[in-house]
Amino acid sequence: MKLLKTKTVRFAEVVQKTGAPEVYTLWLKPAKDSKFQGFLKNNRVMTIQRSESGTDFGFAGFKASKGGRYLVFPKSLKRFDNNRVVGINWDLVKSK
Repeated sequence: MKLLKTKTVRFAEVVQKTGAPEVYTLWLKPAKDSKFQGFLKNNRVMTIQRSESGTDFGFAGFKASKGGRYLVFPKSLKRFDNNRVVGINWDLVKSK
């Protein structure tokens, strides 16, 4: 069985290359939210989770989880697939 290696990338680098994200709140089930589905299709969603040690980390894509937060970026996150995003700086996230 071949294991995939996960690289880490800093959140600031992701923002530099793809633009400042916005927090997206899911008010509907993801499958019924057409706007969210469009973001997913275009690889613009990042899921943020809290690790056991209490620090935030993220990854490109969507994973439904309790306490998960979702960011939507202006450009595709495709180049960051299979990367663990560390150093989440909430000051770099756009507020509406």
